[in-house]
Amino acid sequence: MPRTRPISFAETAKYGILLGTAGGLAEVVWIAFYGSMTGTDTAEVARAVSAVVGSMLPSISFAAAPVIFGVVLHMVIAVGIGIGLVLAWSAFTAHRPGRGNEYAFMVGALAIIWVFNFFVLLPLISPTFVELLPYPVSLTSKLLFGLAGAVAFRFGVGNRSKFMPLRVQALRSGK
Repeated sequence: MPRTRPISFAETAKYGILLGTAGGLAEVVWIAFYGSMTGTDTAEVARAVSAVVGSMLPSISFAAAPVIFGVVLHMVIAVGIGIGLVLAWSAFTAHRPGRGNEYAFMVGALAIIWVFNFFVLLPLISPTFVELLPYPVSLTSKLLFGLAGAVAFRFGVGNRSKFMPLRVQALRSGK
C-alpha cells in the first residue's frame, strides 16, 4: 500500500483554514448574489444559522447581532469543514498510486455534505432552515464551496509532493 509522508498538524490547519475560508466566502458571495438578483432577504439565512447554533449552545446568546454572528459561525464551520477535507484528502491520496483530482474530490465531498445536511441533519435540528432557500440555490452554494476550496487548495499548497505516495515522490525525484 503506498504511503505518504504524514502532514503536520500545522500544515493541516493552514491548508484547512485556507480551503474553508475560500469555500465559506464563495458561499457568502453566492447567497448575497442570489438575494440581490431575486430580492430575497438572505440575512435571514445568517439569522437562522445563529438560531440553529444558539439552540445547541443555550448558554451563549447570539441575539444582539444575529446576522453578524451567523456569518461568523458560518465561517467557523467552513474552516472546520476545510480542515476535515484536508484530512480526508490526505487519507485519500495515501492510497492512490497517482495524484487524485482535487476538484472532483472537493466538489463531490461538498455534494455529499449538502445531501446529509439538507435531508438528514437540518430537518432534525431545524426543519424551517431547509425552507429558507430553494434546494438548487443551496446545492449551488455547496458546490461553489467545493470548487473555491479546491482552487485555494491547489494553488495554496506550495510543495504538492506531501500529498503524493512516497513511491511516486521517489520516482519524481529520480531516487
